[in-house]
Amino acid sequence: MFFQVIDILGTIAFAISGVLIAMEKKLDLFGVFIIAFVTSIGGGTLRDLLIGNNPVGWMQDLTYIIVISSSVVFAILFVKYLKYLRKSLFLFDTIGIGLYTVVGIEKGMQAELMPVICIALGTMTASFGGVIRDILCNEIPVIFRKEIYATACILGGMSFYLFDLLPIVDAYANIGAILVVIIVRLLAVKYNITLPSLYTNQEKS
Repeated sequence: MFFQVIDILGTIAFAISGVLIAMEKKLDLFGVFIIAFVTSIGGGTLRDLLIGNNPVGWMQDLTYIIVISSSVVFAILFVKYLKYLRKSLFLFDTIGIGLYTVVGIEKGMQAELMPVICIALGTMTASFGGVIRDILCNEIPVIFRKEIYATACILGGMSFYLFDLLPIVDAYANIGAILVVIIVRLLAVKYNITLPSLYTNQEKS
């Protein structure tokens, strides 16, 4: 039950982030829904295909369609208020990657995969919906920039296994890993912590 709640909350967070960026790009209603949809299920679809979970999750459970559609309607109705939160897109995106990192790891564990593969699946689940969203909206995906994004997911995944070693309830390990992802991402942006760039300016000849 707790795992399902995390999955639904992640879907809501990513759907709203998709709506916000789609409306920034002035897309029509259909475009807004498509961006919200692929943002929410893109990473999970890739994950399910990789682990052989066919049909993929959202095709077997209409809850995802209902939740995404409801989130789209909510975000459109209250977009005026959401826009007052200058960091609303960033916050929903950050919450989404935290929640979906754990969802991906849990799915990997259910498939009895090695921890390093589970962490990779968690990172894909959290990141690739945003990659598809940004590509469709003609943006360079955040994961490919210097920002701490996928790195936060990886650190959260590693912390999940560390928390899992402790004598605590599984739900607390999940919550701890989610918080690690969110806090790492927030601190990285607040203090402008980035990964080193391979790009160097060439001197003018």
